[in-house]
Amino acid sequence: MRNSAFTSAMVVVLVVSAVAGAAGAVTAQNTEQAASVSFSDGTSGGSTVVVDEVRVPDGGFVTIHDDTLADGDVLGSVVGTSAYLAAGTHENVTVELTDEIDAGTFHAMAHRDTDGDRAYTFVSSNGAVDGPYTVDGEIAMENAAVTASATVEATDQPTEGSSIVVDRVELSEGGFVTVHDSSLADGAVFESIRGTSDYLEAGVHEDVRVRLDDELENDDSLFAMVHQDTNDDGTYDFPATEGEEDGPYVDGDEEIVMDEFDAELDDDARATFSAQASGGNTVVVDEVYLPDGGFVTMHDSSIGDGAVLESIRGTSDYLEPGIHRDVVVSLDDPLAEDDSLFAMAHRDTNDDETYDFPATGDEEDGPYTTDSGDIVMDDGSVTVSASVAFDGQSTDGTTVTVDRVDVSEGGFVTVHDASLAGGAVFDSVRGTSDYLEPGVHEDVVIELDEPIRDTHHLFAMPHTDSDDDMTYDFVETEGTDDGPYVDGDEEIVMTGATARVTASVETADQETDGETVVVKDVTLHDGGFVTVHDSSLADGAVLESIRGTSDYLEPGTHAEVEIALDDPLTGDDTVLAMAHRDTNENETYDFPATEGAEDVPYVAAGSPVMSPAELTVASDDGTDGSDADGNDGMDDEAMSDDGMEDENMDGDDDMNAGEMNNDETAEDGTTDDDTPGFGVVLAIVALLAAALVARR
Repeated sequence: MRNSAFTSAMVVVLVVSAVAGAAGAVTAQNTEQAASVSFSDGTSGGSTVVVDEVRVPDGGFVTIHDDTLADGDVLGSVVGTSAYLAAGTHENVTVELTDEIDAGTFHAMAHRDTDGDRAYTFVSSNGAVDGPYTVDGEIAMENAAVTASATVEATDQPTEGSSIVVDRVELSEGGFVTVHDSSLADGAVFESIRGTSDYLEAGVHEDVRVRLDDELENDDSLFAMVHQDTNDDGTYDFPATEGEEDGPYVDGDEEIVMDEFDAELDDDARATFSAQASGGNTVVVDEVYLPDGGFVTMHDSSIGDGAVLESIRGTSDYLEPGIHRDVVVSLDDPLAEDDSLFAMAHRDTNDDETYDFPATGDEEDGPYTTDSGDIVMDDGSVTVSASVAFDGQSTDGTTVTVDRVDVSEGGFVTVHDASLAGGAVFDSVRGTSDYLEPGVHEDVVIELDEPIRDTHHLFAMPHTDSDDDMTYDFVETEGTDDGPYVDGDEEIVMTGATARVTASVETADQETDGETVVVKDVTLHDGGFVTVHDSSLADGAVLESIRGTSDYLEPGTHAEVEIALDDPLTGDDTVLAMAHRDTNENETYDFPATEGAEDVPYVAAGSPVMSPAELTVASDDGTDGSDADGNDGMDDEAMSDDGMEDENMDGDDDMNAGEMNNDETAEDGTTDDDTPGFGVVLAIVALLAAALVARR
């Protein structure tokens, strides 16, 4: 029965995709309108920009180029691109940026999907595919002045008076979000401050809870205002310095970045719980408002028969007073079959932040009730199947991480690319996890079958193990086995996210004469270098491990990059090819000369973008560099205890000039996008070592 559902689901995907494709073609044909872009001056928090409107007659993308485009840097000017846009007109398109931007002029450009894969590969193809739309020989684009500052969004909400939740904050340089009351409109700049968030790093933050030092006593119109950290101390000093420090962010018109919303004092709890698919081990409560704090408890349908305590399946952690969104509740008693669950708001009557309702025989931590005595709860149908959470992330293109997957009967989680929406059910598969036992799995790392070299919109899809062989056979059997989990409406369980790629490196194990290394493939969206480090990098020898670096590489993809080693290898070793930026834009590799302050590595998910390879060094007689004893063919007298040649250990060696110890840092240890420079690179040596250990 389940296999039949899977087969039907796959047919649905194919049919819907075909219909969508036909509709897109009709739209393009009937509108008879050329491609166009509308892009207004505005403010960005540095991580996203919004394009007012874009028309792509045949489908495609809208790409953001920085002003180096005017200098002819067509590929290197790309700082972000949208997900695939179906044929037609799209409004308010948010583009996630691969690199944080500074203020300046930016170009929103309509790009085609010339190869029909729904993935933007303009940069990695060196401009060969997915080029821009043109109208009468002119590129379809529009320029705008973008101020890199901050943005903030806050919506009307209930409150018990002690806290407020700000929906979204985007900061270009880090700072705070402060809640001011309505007296701000009367000029009470400092007196209107009710509370401020903890320090927020640069980037996007959602559902930021602000605790109010001065609680609200009445309904009021509030202002969520974004403040800088001008003195870089991580402490909000705006009122204490009477405005001299940590002033508000302003937009391009010198207007303060803030958002007004209404806060209503409310003593009535509420809960919202939608129908959903689940692996039976977790559910997600859309929203719960607890005026006095407490918990949200999941009861099964037996509560309708009076089984108050027996119906409890799981309870959230303690939730402080206020509103909470997307609350993940783990079920202590997993669901084995479909059921209606009830999300019930419970109090913390004994103030111990522990849910004691069942343990005390319902004496403590009872449910919230309405004025009419009804219990505050909401019900939704839960289909026992699977669920998945997959957020946007930066990646080196070789792996992606699925945040959470809950599978009821075991299986896999598969990553599909955007061509899935175009009907490429099997060809869209980019990678699959190992077999997952029934239950909840977090931070599932999936190695991609082929690296992606550009930012992609990907889909995480839980799949069954229908033939119980713990092997993913979906593609091989053309969908007969191991189809996707489906929800109660027979819709496939999946979720999409953007995987941002700024650089990728691919190497392969190889035999070498010790004087050269060939990097199979490297893509650098901003140009730069690829550097070969030996295995001593894992021991903290950041600069000393450098054996050679490529010439400057333009933005785009480069194949078979041959790197001459300044310090030849004399024995077999594991080397790492690492992608480096050209941060000072002089096309010269200055990383070691500046002790890591310039030309730092590209970074994805907090780690340098690199690829390991096993190198076998051939000797003059045609054998490898190891002797029968496993040594590298050099006698003991030629090597010091740490493996360095004696002639390089005389104390006057040039290498010593670039040495850094654990206490030394470069004058400028980070880049503008918070990428670790190697002035502080020893903090990530453990990550590098882990990569080497895994390789070995």
